Amino acid sequence: MNVQKIMEDICLKHDNGSDLSFRGRLFSECSWYDEALGTLTRQKLYVTDTNDQVYYIVRSSGQERSRRAYRLAVRGDNCIIHNGMAEMSLQFDMLMLAVRGLCGLEAGATPTLSMVEEMLKAANA
Repeated sequence: MNVQKIMEDICLKHDNGSDLSFRGRLFSECSWYDEALGTLTRQKLYVTDTNDQVYYIVRSSGQERSRRAYRLAVRGDNCIIHNGMAEMSLQFDMLMLAVRGLCGLEAGATPTLSMVEEMLKAANA
């Protein structure tokens, strides 16, 4: 089965005053409602035409809404994270160490997708 992956121009609205524009496609999305807080959270993961990843989080509760976007690029041994205004570079090994620690995994363990999703939900709560 040949599935064509069409790239399109995407512009994500961002609360920091700088929209994040790129050429890419939606890779995955999920949403959930927190009844205790009355907050709906939507997450979208995009893949760009340069194989970077863009993570978009929108939280809304009544009239309040927050929109955040992060572009992640792996360049050699470094992961570059950009939020539309600022950029930071982190060694990939250190990033994986942080992910394992946040997921409660032993050194050398590989987190599963469901573990990462749960960690992201907790981080965005």
